[in-house]
Amino acid sequence: MKVLVAGVGNVFLRDDGFGVEVVRRLAPVPLPEGTRVADFGIRGVHLAYELMDGYEGLVLVDALRCGQPPGTVCVLAPELSADEGRASAMEPPMDAHDMGPEAVLSLLQHLGVRVPWARVVGCEPAELGEGMGLTPAVSGAVDEAVRLVRQLLADRPRAGDGMPGDVPEDIQDAEKEAKDRA
Repeated sequence: MKVLVAGVGNVFLRDDGFGVEVVRRLAPVPLPEGTRVADFGIRGVHLAYELMDGYEGLVLVDALRCGQPPGTVCVLAPELSADEGRASAMEPPMDAHDMGPEAVLSLLQHLGVRVPWARVVGCEPAELGEGMGLTPAVSGAVDEAVRLVRQLLADRPRAGDGMPGDVPEDIQDAEKEAKDRA
């Protein structure tokens, strides 16, 4: 299974660089065959077009408001569909440099790209103002995100498997524990 792990975000907006830092740390780590790790930064349109190259899986890593304390890591299993009626009714994003996970996934649908398996690994940001470097809370969450990405890749469906939409139980448990601490 060909899977893309894509870090997105703007390193000049503090915690928005979370996805970029996670993929930077993943780059030298051995990962399952067929996995490509890449920093897409603020190039969401480039990411969408890259996914047109026959990927069967996507792990998108980004700073993401999930309503939890800063530094909380969450995993989402978005529903991806290339449903013609739905895709044609959606407007493509207008700002190619301001494309969060929702906008990238929306563009994929608009383009009719089907990615059967996808996860979003997000981290609640503390600060998104101008400046370089992650805040301590978000910097402290990078290793957890790396662990979760590696686990998602290990648990991902293989060729010939069904394409489950469920998030693995131990990842659900980690999310629940984070919410309980809040």
